[in-house]
Amino acid sequence: MPGIPSKARLWFRHQLARLEAFFFMLKSLLPERHFIYVSAVLVAISTALAVIVLKSFSHYVFIGANYVNRWLKLPYINSILPVVGILLTVLVIKKVLDGRLEKGSSRILVAVAKKGGIMPRKQMYAQIITSSLTVGLGGSAGLESPITITGAAFGSNFARKYKLHRKDRILLLACGVAAGIAAAFNAPIAGVLFAIEVVLTDVTITAFIPIMISAATGALASNMLLKSEVLLSFNQKQEFDYHNVLYYVLLGILAGFVSLYHAKAFQRVEAHFHDIRLKGYRKALYGAIPLGLLIFLIPTLFGEGYETIKILSSDNAGELLDNTLLENFKDNGWIILAFVGITMLLKAYATGLTLASGGNGGNFAPSLFVGSYLGFFMAKFFVLIGLSKDIPVGNFTIVGMAGILSGLFHAPLTAIFLIGEITGGYNLMVPLMIVSSISFAVSKQFETYSMDVKHLADKGQVFTSNKDRNILGSIDVMEVICTDVPTLLPTQKPDDVVALLAGTSYNHFAVLDDRKRLLGIVDFNNVRGTVFSQFKIKYTKMEELMTQPAEVASVEDSVEMIMDKFELAHTAYLPILKDDRYYGFIYKEKVLEAYRQKLKEMVIE
Repeated sequence: MPGIPSKARLWFRHQLARLEAFFFMLKSLLPERHFIYVSAVLVAISTALAVIVLKSFSHYVFIGANYVNRWLKLPYINSILPVVGILLTVLVIKKVLDGRLEKGSSRILVAVAKKGGIMPRKQMYAQIITSSLTVGLGGSAGLESPITITGAAFGSNFARKYKLHRKDRILLLACGVAAGIAAAFNAPIAGVLFAIEVVLTDVTITAFIPIMISAATGALASNMLLKSEVLLSFNQKQEFDYHNVLYYVLLGILAGFVSLYHAKAFQRVEAHFHDIRLKGYRKALYGAIPLGLLIFLIPTLFGEGYETIKILSSDNAGELLDNTLLENFKDNGWIILAFVGITMLLKAYATGLTLASGGNGGNFAPSLFVGSYLGFFMAKFFVLIGLSKDIPVGNFTIVGMAGILSGLFHAPLTAIFLIGEITGGYNLMVPLMIVSSISFAVSKQFETYSMDVKHLADKGQVFTSNKDRNILGSIDVMEVICTDVPTLLPTQKPDDVVALLAGTSYNHFAVLDDRKRLLGIVDFNNVRGTVFSQFKIKYTKMEELMTQPAEVASVEDSVEMIMDKFELAHTAYLPILKDDRYYGFIYKEKVLEAYRQKLKEMVIE
């Protein structure tokens, strides 16, 4: 018996080797473009299977927890499971993943812009394991961010395995992302748009075909293997009444401001956890216990929350009060409205506690959650005050999702078509366009960057549709710094400057104290008259030769920031500091050469 697992592993490896040999043969026989099409299908199938596992696990844990609450009368189970899930996630990261896990879909942008589409192999399984524990056991986050990272990792590593070019590696990475979104929502158009609108900000028309193939394959696999109740979908027919246009405009404005609130609140929680000294399990408990208390008071914060969105869209919000302290007020419209509003505002904190304490997940599902609650809240408010008895509460619940998704992620096209697809038609296309565009405009007015890339922007690492900016962002500062430039001490004599000028190709030198702090720069162009005069050089001190640099750069600065400093200083070089100590020089000419080289590599045909 002990030998069976070993034999099974050998059999599996043998079959895997045969399969890989087959694909290498296929690559040698097929034209390059046709092999990319085949690769897009394989990446999509792999990603879709990961989606099916994650979604099914999360759904059935939610059903099980509700069953325990309803029939066994154990109301604490919803509060305990998320704590267990976060602790298990931290355990897996520590014991299995070497203590580190790169979270957030911004990692995909970094991989595309700075690493040539290369993603770590462990991302093919790390996201699946950790997010299933966190969100599957009730953490108040979403599975879509881990799904997109997993899909991107499948695409990236498939391309590396079969030695595809850089442009094809990035393309297959995007195929994995598109397949993930398409499979998670059975929404192939939204998958294509998300990959192009968020990941491939600079893409040509020929890249559409593999991405569309992947999205269609992912959606097909999801449609075949996932039960409809697992997916976020709506069966009731939605109709648009133009008399409600002003209400939709108001919803778009509110969605923009709520998006800003959600992002700020989430970032405050993250910043707090970043500043505390707790690590590992202590940090996990520090966040998970308050999360458990929140879920005890507001059970709708448990997990992704898609089931509660369906309840709101059918205007049966009283069911949300089941297993809560307010269960006896299920028929009180104002109590229900207050509960929905408070839940909407607290979702950012619940998600922040889930992720900042060590759990893994994303903000895609929370954005849909908050949007649906906002749409319901606004529509129901007008009904309760008697301003409009005929306002379609279900429609506003659904359209609100597009508003928050657009405002948070600055992806209005994805928001419009995603909600259009999951509602089974495009009868709400006009209000979707109104709410998404207005929310995007309001959010963009007050926050330049989307929620996903805000922390990258704070570090000067932003990847947008501006190709020049993307290319500069892809250059590693450390690769263009010269650290071999000779330095001087303030105690040295000007004769030493002459010796350096004669013995090196450099014409400028940093003057440092004994702790390597920069005191000034000696530039030959500024001291030419002195070094060529034997009289002056004899009676001149080192500090008289030094000048202060107009600008100083840091190894933590982005290349774009450094280029701005070059322009401000009107100079061809800048001294670079590391931990406030001199590290080397960076030259404008060398940066421009790196830019030209990257420009050749970064074209996606």
